[in-house]
Amino acid sequence: MTQIIQAKDIDLRWLIDKFGLQFVEDENFFREWQDNLPEITDIEKQYLDKIKAGFVNLLNYPHLLEDVVRMAVLDPLLFLAELYLQPFYVRSEESIDILTEDEGVIIKGKIDVLVLKDQFWVMVIESKRASYSIEAGLAQILAYMLGNPNSENPCYGMITTGGTFVFIKLVKAQTPRYALSDIFEVRNRGNALYDVMKILKHICNVI
Repeated sequence: MTQIIQAKDIDLRWLIDKFGLQFVEDENFFREWQDNLPEITDIEKQYLDKIKAGFVNLLNYPHLLEDVVRMAVLDPLLFLAELYLQPFYVRSEESIDILTEDEGVIIKGKIDVLVLKDQFWVMVIESKRASYSIEAGLAQILAYMLGNPNSENPCYGMITTGGTFVFIKLVKAQTPRYALSDIFEVRNRGNALYDVMKILKHICNVI
């Protein structure tokens, strides 16, 4: 009998046991968030400063839900990174079914934002309430990324709470492996959104 599991109920241990998922600590595995990052313009910095100011203002009015995080932070970032323009396109609340190798389990869920190019998955973005840790979405987004039908190219992801960002790289191959970037906190000095924007742009160029 086939078992159906909601992606939001999955943890890392389950993914390790079912898919053999491995965490890679070798820094050379995921260099895309560190090397050859593009510069951003002064106008982009001004725009990013406004996004930060808007998010900090929203924190004064809890509870900050996922749809507000998307409107105030995520959507402007995607717009500025030109992920709404060709050759990319965006889908929201995309349903996904992932069948395990033994065909005994189906993982079901919806992806908050899915950015695609030429039918390849480029970036899966999971937004969480501002009060959540990014750990709350890690297993869920990895489950979605494992559903990428193209196993030849790396798949990239990003989890954000609005104030916290982390990037993910997954290579499926025979044994799926993943690595994480540093965590970028908007509340830190300066504006971490500058780094987030540089990484978004670079991943677009890599793809």
